[in-house]
Amino acid sequence: MPRLIALDIDGTLLETGKSVPEVTKTAVAKVRAAGHHVVLATGRSLVGVLPVAYGLGLDNVWVVASNGALTAYLSKKEPGGYRVHEARTFDVDPVAHLARARMPRVKMAVELVGWGWRVNQEFDPGHLNGQQRVVARLDELWTTPATRVVLCAPGIGTLLEPLRHLGVTPSTAGLGWVDVTPRGLSKASALETVRDHLDVPPEHTVAIGDSWNDVEMLRWSAYPIAMGQAPTSIKALAKHVTGPIKHHGAATALDALRDADARQLTGVRA
Repeated sequence: MPRLIALDIDGTLLETGKSVPEVTKTAVAKVRAAGHHVVLATGRSLVGVLPVAYGLGLDNVWVVASNGALTAYLSKKEPGGYRVHEARTFDVDPVAHLARARMPRVKMAVELVGWGWRVNQEFDPGHLNGQQRVVARLDELWTTPATRVVLCAPGIGTLLEPLRHLGVTPSTAGLGWVDVTPRGLSKASALETVRDHLDVPPEHTVAIGDSWNDVEMLRWSAYPIAMGQAPTSIKALAKHVTGPIKHHGAATALDALRDADARQLTGVRA
């Protein structure tokens, strides 16, 4: 029975700012050749997912981007190489006003699917996937609903609860950084949609991740795997802890999954 193998990107498939190692590319290719479904599930925007997917040689695959706000099908037959299946959006206005009222110097970025970001200040290179356009007027940030907003400022984590009261989903993605997506979304909710399309039984789902935005995904999967460098609380969610990113732990786990007897990978969800 084919499995759905959900893979985080940064900290799992590659070290941030680097390319996917050859050993990991080979491991991904082999599990796909064995008939399993590989689904990239990441906090990256779609424009940040595409080069990783192409580097892995992925075609005719599903991807989950922006922490579950966007689900797309990658295919060379599609214009631009992908088809957006679902893009969940929310009203940026209340989020931007709350952030500005509490932290006037906050950096804000509003995602533009397939291109990049509208920003109130330019972010450092490598901090956002895709291009940036600094708006001439602040209200340009909230002219249309968005899949994701990034808020960046020292102490921004104190806004997590106030943001939840606005009916959105905030999640930390590093010190001084909060991603905001629509209510009730996570990698897990988008992966469940993909699982249903692929007709994979819940007991044949696998997930590999390393960080806080992987919590729901790991809980969703029947066989959660944590990277070796993950925080202790993330490891506690896993049925298996593989090696750290510097030792190509994802490749090790994928090789083991490919070779394992299917009965070892079934069971009750964590």
